[in-house]
Amino acid sequence: MPMTDPIGDFLTRIRNALSVGHKTVDAPSSKLKVAVAEALKREGYIRGYYVTSKEGKAVLTVELKYVEDKPAIERIDRVSTPGRRVYKPIATLPKVANGLGVTILSTSKGVMSDNEARAANVGGEVLCQVF
Repeated sequence: MPMTDPIGDFLTRIRNALSVGHKTVDAPSSKLKVAVAEALKREGYIRGYYVTSKEGKAVLTVELKYVEDKPAIERIDRVSTPGRRVYKPIATLPKVANGLGVTILSTSKGVMSDNEARAANVGGEVLCQVF
């Protein structure tokens, strides 16, 4: 059966792996998931990621980050879903936890954090919020 929300599944895999203390988490790979992982890496929420092939399918492996045995990601929430897309111009984009967290956006210039989107002056689809 096809998956209806692959980004939601990806974020749930990360959330579940962090809750049990795993060092890495695997998910089926796609260009959008790799772009989200790259944004998380740039913002310092994960150590890194790499794409491998298992049984002929691309697999995205994310290396999770812990600070003093606590996950670097305290909360990761999906905002825009397949049934309810959420688009925001840069002027109305709220700050997550008074600027301590980040919002990841899919913009016309690629997937980026809210800080990068403000610098580039572009809005877009709000994929998730991370704190």
